[in-house]
Amino acid sequence: MKIRVYYEDTDTGGIVYHSNYLNFCERARSQAFFDKGMVPVLDDGHFVARRIVADYFKSAKLGDILEIKTQLVEMKAASFTLKQGIYKEDEKLFELEILLVHTSFEGAVKKIDQKTKELILTLF
Repeated sequence: MKIRVYYEDTDTGGIVYHSNYLNFCERARSQAFFDKGMVPVLDDGHFVARRIVADYFKSAKLGDILEIKTQLVEMKAASFTLKQGIYKEDEKLFELEILLVHTSFEGAVKKIDQKTKELILTLF
């Protein structure tokens, strides 16, 4: 997914504020569902972030066009791990690894059903 950096994404110096890299990655994950005509909330629950490891390599700036690339790292019974990178052209600016856990709407951890696992495999 490609995005442009807008003024609202930056500090007063035109540099992307650190937490916005997480927002950009979240948009890319959500967009994968939207591209399939779906929303990232399932009939029986949703996915919540349990762990995020982030590395910042270089700053993005106002007006930059960024590409967010996402790949599935691991699928387990009730969770999956993604690696996401943010690039400006071929240069990696940011990378995160995120563990997403499937929960009921009440917050209880739930096993991911086979249909949802297959969906995740097609999305990422």
